[in-house]
Amino acid sequence: MATIGDVAKLAGLSRTTVSRVINHHPYVSEEKKALVRQAMNELSYVPNSIAQNLRKQVTKTIAVLIPRISNPFFSVMVEVMENAAAENGYQLVVCQTMYSKERELVYLNLFKTKQFDGVILASIENDWNDIQDYTQYGPIVMCNEYDDRAEVPMIRLNQFEGGYIGAKHLLERGHNKIAHSRGNHLTNLTQDRKDGFLYALEESGLSSHDDWMFTGVSKIEDGRQLMRKIVQMNHSPTAIFTGSDEVAAGIIREAKVLNVKIPNDFAVVGFDDQPLARLMEPTLTTIYQPIKTISYQTMAAMFDMLKNPGKLERQTIDLSLHLIVREST
Repeated sequence: MATIGDVAKLAGLSRTTVSRVINHHPYVSEEKKALVRQAMNELSYVPNSIAQNLRKQVTKTIAVLIPRISNPFFSVMVEVMENAAAENGYQLVVCQTMYSKERELVYLNLFKTKQFDGVILASIENDWNDIQDYTQYGPIVMCNEYDDRAEVPMIRLNQFEGGYIGAKHLLERGHNKIAHSRGNHLTNLTQDRKDGFLYALEESGLSSHDDWMFTGVSKIEDGRQLMRKIVQMNHSPTAIFTGSDEVAAGIIREAKVLNVKIPNDFAVVGFDDQPLARLMEPTLTTIYQPIKTISYQTMAAMFDMLKNPGKLERQTIDLSLHLIVREST
């Protein structure tokens, strides 16, 4: 976090001059005022007195940062959070980052200027070191995504367990050539899920195959393209553990086009247990995530902090996942 000394150094002026500009002293030249303002902007510096006044403002609004609302996982989360917010006299503002670091910081800077009373991070694009200073402007709660360095409440799911039970199920079905897919962004969540997957393989005396570890796969169309890629491989896997039901849906849809029989020729495990998992043909084996539970608990943690200003504590709530076996395996 920038200090008045940092501003003075960048502006090439004394701390006294910087203080005079901040406090609107009449005897400071316009040139020096401009230098100070420029330095403050570059360092995102907010004077303590201003920060304190901002903290006293109440907007009755909470922001939730998600990558994209079109993902059913996040649309369910937002619906639950919005209902909980309304029950407590608050509004929920949905902020889509679209996996952009810059957009995430734009929303956090709105928080800094007190456009929101609190922020829920359901995804994290920037490093925690670039986010932690924003905790001085109000409560921040992590939901789903997490970072062990963060001294804020984290309501999360045991992603290592999810990766492990997904791979274990395919191994128990007799598969020893198992692929893995995830999105572009390797976060703590996706890394833990991958580690659980790899641990299950190692436990069975198998090792991962680099050609079967797919990245940049997060939507239905990505799943379709991935299925086409797999059937063209000389040494192809017989099963896949995906990072989402959307990807799994795309794989199953394209498998029909390519005359690949699910699960006889190729087995598929999804993640989330979205409604489409029960509607697909064949129905999808997937990892159930208690989305509504983590959403309610996240809002409870947020309102606890709002009712107790200044309360900042590391609180981690880990919830378990479980496998739902259907026809795709």
